[in-house]
Amino acid sequence: MQKKICLLPGDGIGPEILAQGASVLAAVAQKFGHMFEFDEALIGGAAVDATGSPLPEETVEKCRKADAVFLAAVGGPQWDGLKPEQRPEKGLLGIRKALGLFANLRPALLLPELAGACLLRPDVAARGLDLIVVRELTGDIYFGEPRGIETRNGRRTGYNTMMYDEEEIRRIAKVAFETARQRRRKVCSVEKSNVLETSRLWKEVVLETHKDYADVELSHMYVDNAAMQLVRDPSQFDVILTGNIFGDILSDEASVLTGSLGMLPSASLGASGPGLFEPIHGSAPDIAGRDKANPLATILSGAMLLRLGFNLTEEAECIENAVRRALRDEFRTEDIMEPGMIKVGCEAMGRKVIERL
Repeated sequence: MQKKICLLPGDGIGPEILAQGASVLAAVAQKFGHMFEFDEALIGGAAVDATGSPLPEETVEKCRKADAVFLAAVGGPQWDGLKPEQRPEKGLLGIRKALGLFANLRPALLLPELAGACLLRPDVAARGLDLIVVRELTGDIYFGEPRGIETRNGRRTGYNTMMYDEEEIRRIAKVAFETARQRRRKVCSVEKSNVLETSRLWKEVVLETHKDYADVELSHMYVDNAAMQLVRDPSQFDVILTGNIFGDILSDEASVLTGSLGMLPSASLGASGPGLFEPIHGSAPDIAGRDKANPLATILSGAMLLRLGFNLTEEAECIENAVRRALRDEFRTEDIMEPGMIKVGCEAMGRKVIERL
């Protein structure tokens, strides 16, 4: 198989972790007889410094021509003073919109090898944590109009608009139900329909869509209760279906329960064209360039790229198993370090995974 992958290193630890992710993909390609062509492009703060824009048109074109997009992280304090339209995060939101990536899949899995790093009580963790958040990615309050800051009655007033149409809801619901069919066939739709009209429509459309998925169990939960239940007993969840802002918050909560944001991948998919695959953590500017970053979330995002982007299941499992073997052999980066383990840096952890492929 011959495929083109656009690499977006971004900012902070981005170049370090993406180098390891790309190296693992290259090693897998060699092992299985594939050919992956890598093409790098600018995004985020690095793009602002080079071009004045967080998402240059050249980057968009390179991504559109690729078979998959592999992104690391964007942002950093040096760009905090920029105008909103120039901030690095606008590059991330922009590429999602440009590629039509409306579905974000964020798995949260507690690996037995990292059970000691879990933040839950041992008896709660023992019940298991293996869920996936299916988050709508291109609508909701992050994109709704009108929005802005203006003076009203002599006071500065900020406003944003939460908005969904039924087709946006229906297509993400289908992704959640299809995902559940590949797992334990349970979907929990999370919204706030007791107070929000947007959520009332959300619930109506999800119920309508569920009629085509009678083999999948559907439940509903208010977002505040869902946040509590994730801590109380995450084992009750299989697939969590929710909107953009709720999904942003809940997926981070679910992921940190596993012990480290440095362990968890994500995939953003659209109806057609390349998907975008990235770790869920940020750019960690405090450790950038110090070989301290954990590359495993990026490497596991590469596994999702192979499985969901190229339909290469065996190759994806090869990466996931190599990661688990590296952890089983007691190698740890600083963020997941436990007593008695072997501490390694970003580059060394990447090598350990490649050695175990």
